[in-house]
This record gives sequence, C-alpha cells and structure tokens, in this order.
Amino acid sequence: MITLDPASPTSPAEQIRSQLEALIRTGQLAEDTRLPTVRQLAADLRVAAGTVAKAYKELESVGLIRTGRAAGTRVNSGFVTASPVLNAAQVFTRLAIDAGLSLDEAQGIVATGWNSHYGN
Repeated sequence: MITLDPASPTSPAEQIRSQLEALIRTGQLAEDTRLPTVRQLAADLRVAAGTVAKAYKELESVGLIRTGRAAGTRVNSGFVTASPVLNAAQVFTRLAIDAGLSLDEAQGIVATGWNSHYGN
C-alpha cells in the first residue's frame, strides 16, 4: 500500500500523507475503508508511531479521514477525483516515464500548465 523512500528529501510523515491522499483521491481506498492503526502502520513501515500519527492528523484536518475509538480510522466520502482526470493523469504519467522524465520534471510540467491556465 505505502512505500517509503529513505533517500527522499521528503519526510516519512509527508510521504505517508501524500501516498494515502493519492490512494483516497484515486478511489483505491474506498469510502469507509478502515485504515491500519497508527501502531500497525508504523510497525509495517518501520517508522515511529508519531510519524504515522502526524500523517493521519494532517489527513484528518483536511477531512480525508476520520478517527473514532471503536470504528478506528476510516476514509471519508466525497474525495475521489473524477475518473477522466485520473485517466488523463495515468496517460500523462506513462508518457512522462517513457520520455525519461523524473517525478520533479513531470510535476514541473503540470505546474507550468496549471499556472498558464490560471495566470499564477
């Protein structure tokens, strides 16, 4: 489900948060799916429980997940990205990989397109 890159300049908590967000927004984690406990995910990823707790807290603060004592941590509804956008992203990803682009370069292209559309 989640993999951490120890060589990445991105903190483990941010890697966890961003990967879970992507899984939720792409529908790979359906609404009401129960997430592993903080301790379980921390053990699986071999990180401190506080690292996972930080990622969960950030996801909860934007409404992607909810935490309840008996129910555990679950995915909230209403956050799946429209499938045409996901399909386009998958096509773009394949093209970028085939062109030999790094993730940073591909993200830069998306940011340039976004900024040219919105004038930022």
